[in-house]
Amino acid sequence: MFGFFITKSYLSVVSYISYVYLRFFRQWFEFLYCTLCSFIYQFYGITLIIFGIMAHFFNYTSQSINNISLAPFGLDAFYLNVVREDLLHPFVSGNKFRKLKYNLKAAQEQNHTTLLTFGGAFSNHIAAVAAAGKELNFNTIGIIRGEELKSKIVENPTLSFAHDCGMKLYFVSREAYRQKTETEFIGDLKKQFGDFYILPEGGTNALAVQGCEEILKDISENADYICVPVGTGGTMAGLVKASEEKQHIVGFSALKGTFQSEEIEKYTSKTNFSITDAYCFGGYGKIDTDLIRFMNGFKNKTNIPLDPVYTGKMMFGIMDLLQKGYFKENSRIFAVHTGGLQGIAGMNQRLKKKKLPIIE
Repeated sequence: MFGFFITKSYLSVVSYISYVYLRFFRQWFEFLYCTLCSFIYQFYGITLIIFGIMAHFFNYTSQSINNISLAPFGLDAFYLNVVREDLLHPFVSGNKFRKLKYNLKAAQEQNHTTLLTFGGAFSNHIAAVAAAGKELNFNTIGIIRGEELKSKIVENPTLSFAHDCGMKLYFVSREAYRQKTETEFIGDLKKQFGDFYILPEGGTNALAVQGCEEILKDISENADYICVPVGTGGTMAGLVKASEEKQHIVGFSALKGTFQSEEIEKYTSKTNFSITDAYCFGGYGKIDTDLIRFMNGFKNKTNIPLDPVYTGKMMFGIMDLLQKGYFKENSRIFAVHTGGLQGIAGMNQRLKKKKLPIIE
């Protein structure tokens, strides 16, 4: 009887100790399991959210092409198609959307949280990076040319838009700005701002060219001429690279010179292109009443707005070359509308100060 009691007591103690140990390990197991699940959710959940946001952002790629009747311009023997890249996204407009596409994906894949880039007072690129950063949850930093602009953010439509999107604006002198590609200058920026994914001025690099190649994806192979405004040359490089040999890419430089050919040749060996600066109206950002009158008339006849820095000059050039017989009769001409309409407000400010007609 006594032995039975000891045995029973011993078994009870063992059972109790086993129960305590099992409960202890169960609690630790539940803790570790919950911690692991939380980590997986936070890491992969955020990643999936980011990928979801990215996927939504790039769903804006549906492209529209407007067939323009040239009869109102007295040019019945030609067919003009305007590729409306300006409609791709409400804020990341035109070629800027294309240039940023693969760069943003690369920044996300490399686990960067901050984008840093460069631009001037009315830069389409600055506005586009700021808007994309806001939509995709990137921090953004804009290195702005001209220290005098620091006190004029509110007055400047482009800079105030970028600021409202959360972009940190850092103003430097024009002399310092010229050093923007120097290793020492970039190193100083990293000391000040930490790690970042750098986007060059204008956005042109190999990934940008890759994105711009996709502009021709929905354009008919029957296109004889493909016209595009040219700034840094990145967009045109993508078009040349993706074009058929029988097609000719005509670039309309927005500034004096046709030096962009060198940039294009970095990315393709094709030679089916030409660039003219005959319609730059004196240089980058410069316009006159003839261009303003043309842009307003074009919009009234076609319902397509043009920007004064790039597409307005290109379209003016196309119409002039048509009248001069540059294009073969019955040829199919595609003009790429690269966006930039956000710059109209800033340009109109300048025009009002000069008491000139404004862009409608």
